[in-house]
Formats: sequence, structure tokens, C-alpha cells
Amino acid sequence: MAKHNADIEQWDVENPQFWDQQGKRTATRNLWISIPSLLLGFAVWMMWGMITTQMLNLGFPFSNDQLFTLTAIAGLAGATLRIPASFMIRIAGGRNTVFLTTALLIIPAAGTGFALMNPQTPFWVFQALALLSGIGGGNFACSMSNISNFFPKQQQGYALGMNAGLGNFGVTTMQILVPLVMTVGLFGALAGEPMALESASGTLIGRIDAGTDTWIQNAGFVWLLFLVPLAVAGWFGMNNLRPITPNPGSPLQAFGKILGLYAVGLFASVVGVLALGFINMWFALPLTIVLTLALLRLLPGDIKPAIKKQFGIFSNKHTWAMTVLYILTFGSFIGFSAALPLSINIIFGNMMEIATDGSLARVTNPDAPSALTWSWMGAFVGALIRPLGGWISDKVGGSIVTQVISAIMVVASIASGYVMMLAYNSTDPNQYFWLFLALFIVLFAASGIGNGSTFRSIGVIFDNQQKGPVLGWTSAIAAYGAFIAPRVIGDQIKVGTPELAMYGFAVFYTVCLVVNWWFYLRKNAYVKNP
Repeated sequence: MAKHNADIEQWDVENPQFWDQQGKRTATRNLWISIPSLLLGFAVWMMWGMITTQMLNLGFPFSNDQLFTLTAIAGLAGATLRIPASFMIRIAGGRNTVFLTTALLIIPAAGTGFALMNPQTPFWVFQALALLSGIGGGNFACSMSNISNFFPKQQQGYALGMNAGLGNFGVTTMQILVPLVMTVGLFGALAGEPMALESASGTLIGRIDAGTDTWIQNAGFVWLLFLVPLAVAGWFGMNNLRPITPNPGSPLQAFGKILGLYAVGLFASVVGVLALGFINMWFALPLTIVLTLALLRLLPGDIKPAIKKQFGIFSNKHTWAMTVLYILTFGSFIGFSAALPLSINIIFGNMMEIATDGSLARVTNPDAPSALTWSWMGAFVGALIRPLGGWISDKVGGSIVTQVISAIMVVASIASGYVMMLAYNSTDPNQYFWLFLALFIVLFAASGIGNGSTFRSIGVIFDNQQKGPVLGWTSAIAAYGAFIAPRVIGDQIKVGTPELAMYGFAVFYTVCLVVNWWFYLRKNAYVKNP
């Protein structure tokens, strides 16, 4: 089964002759298997934003807070799992890692389908499945680390932008596909009976009235159609680069390492989720990160020295600068992707009504825009434009691009917060919806371009030994945006001040402007415009 020359012994893509004769063909094949595998990872990871919106429409017996929590748990797990995934490629090999991590997504996809068949499924089951769907988020770190090794420096922006940008289409694919497959009995009797909507919903093709039959379980089952063939493609079509992974061991040994690393991340994620019941989010997240790193250092066998060597990235100041800048870009993209559907549902699904005594009360908005119809647009633009950000950065330098998009995001965040405040307190919130959506599309577009520019900068700043782990680490920390944004926006909506969440993000984006300028754009910058 493994006799397709999976292991490549010689690899020198900085040599133009090697690249033209052998490297380019191999790198391209690995890239085009990696992209759809990563796309499915994003889809399974981020599906909870759409699933919880429809659970609300179907009358599942959970509060708004609980539904926001499911999205946040998936976000926390996906971010935490990126930390161990950052080190998988140099320990287990690219082909072994991409195959297994793609195949593992079958568990949360199938499990979610079965759980959604019954509205009385206990909440803890959904929490466990949201946690496991974080595997899809973790896969980004190992995927990016892997692809960075296949391409020369002058094509890092293109290669990483394509892998991440098209991989991020998993968010858009999910946001479009999930509402559509819920409307048909796609799997017949195998997927069980439909449920009737208690309130109107919507899809890309139109509004769905209350009482309509809905197969919400298809939101999980549909991914099985793609995961199985993609896992097979990864096994038969991808390669391990022995100069990068000198000792992956047999495939079974490599799988053991991968499962061990993900077990560490899942355990730390569970601790983080439990800690949230006792301490503030801003303390629980660092606790989760530190616990993950500490457990990684304790792993036995040949994993331990490999992990220790790669921990050298933490003594490099550029690791921390690029972590901040990657939170700006990817953290914003994935955080807003997770939070936007339910935010639309709650901010525009209700409105203020003037009572006979002159007081104001929040009531249901009968003509509310459907989150399932519109929320896909931001992530679509952000993912589509990301390769362009990488291409422009290859031409003019990554840090210049990062500075421009940071300034745009400061302004757009303040403006969107103001519009959210107006809509939340309005007797006709619909009049603000199009401006709200346009501002979020601007935020998504800027963050998408910035993703490409930060990839370019990392590819230039770090050498081949540190580049992959740094890509993984920065993406891990930034991915906590998928946890933070739903929690912050959800908490502020609950107390009636959604604008404060966006104003807080604007302050952070201003800090990023200063960090980027200090490290990479000022006169005596450490590395000039990488």
C-alpha cells in the first residue's frame, strides 16, 4: 500500500535546476491534495456557527449562551490542537500527517450527524463533538508547515497563500452547503426523519418558512462524502520529505506520534473548557496554552528531543512579533467567521418596540435577514482574496501590505461597532443591515489580504528549520480568535452593548500597527519589509 515512493530523500528547491526538473512537479501535486484536505478541515471545524443557528430555529432546548458556547468550544479546541500540530511534520512526515488528520475528521462529522437526529441529545454530547471538530482547526498548522517545505523562498507567498486561502474556502463552502443540504433528504432513511422549523430560516437560494421539513443532521453527514476519498488521495499522492523528517518511523509509528500529540491538545482543551467555569477567559486561555506546551515537553521517546529542538522558536523575538500580527489577520478572519451567523440572528432577529406607556422592549423582528442566507459572504471574500495578498506581498513586501490593511481594519471596526449599536437599539434594525454586512466584508477582505502578507513575512524572516514550527505556532495562537470573538461579541450582545466588542478589536488593531512599524518598517527595523 505504501509503495509509491512516498519518502523523498533529496530535496533542494532553492536550486533552480532541481526545482525545474523535479521539485515543482512534486510540490504542485502535494499542494493540490493539501488544499481540499485543509478545506474539509475548516468546514468541519467551523460548522458549529451554522449548526447552532439552525438549532435555534428548530427549537433545540438550549439557550443562546449554550449555543454560543458550542461555537466557542470548537474554536478553543481547534486553536489548542494547532500547537501540537505545529510539530507533527518534523516528527511524523507530511504524507503520514495529512492522511491521518484528514481521516480523523470522519469521527466528528459522523458523530454530529447522529447527535442532530434527536433534539433530546444531551448537551454534553454536543460539547464533546464540538471539541473533536477542533481536529479540523488543528490541521491547519501541520498543513501549512508541510507545504512551506515544498516551495522555494521566492514562492512562499504564493504557495502558502494558495494553501491557506483556498483551504479557508472550507468556511464559505460550509456556510453555503450546510443550509442547502438541510433542505433535502440527501441520505434517505439512513439519516433519519426530518424536523419542522419553528421559525423561518434561509439559504443562498431563498427564504424557508416555519413548518418546513429540515434535515439538520445532514450538516454532519455530508462531509463523509468528501473525507474518505481525500484521505485516500493523501495516502497515495503525498510525500514525506526525509531532509525535513529524518526519522518518521513506520506509518504506524508515525500515526502513534500524531495521535499522542493530538491527545495532549485534546486534554489541554478539556482543561481549558472546564477552567472557563471557574476563571475569566483571559486567564483560562493562557492556562490552556502553557499546559499544552508543558505536556509536549514531557512526551517520551524520540518525540522529546525533536520537540525540544523546535522550542527554539520561542527565543526568537520575531516569533512573538509575527504572532501578534497573525492574530490581527487570521484571528480576525476565523473569529468573525465563527461569530457572524449568530450575531446576525440575535442583533437583527429582534428589534425595539415602543409600548403604549412609551417604554421600549425587545421583540421578534418578523422581517429579519437570515444569517444562513448572508453570513457566508464575508468568509468567501476573505478566502478568495488571500492568494492575492500573498502575490502582492511577493512584489512589494509583506510588511507594507500588513500596515495598510491594519489601518483599514481600525476604521472598519469602529464603524461596524457603531452600526451594530444603532441596529440593536432600533425599532427598524433592517435599515442598517446592508451597511453592517458591507463593513464586515471590508474586515474580511482586509484580514484575508493580511493573511497572505504575514505568510510572506514568516517565509522570509525564518530559516527552513524554524519556518514550519513558527507558521504552526502563530496560526495556533491566532486561531483562538474562533473562541474569543464569539465569546466577546456574545457577552456584549447579552448586556446590550455589541459595539464595545468591535471598539476593543479596533484598539488591538492599533497596537498591531505599532508592532509592525517598529519591527519591520521603521528606519532601523530588525528586518526591513520582509
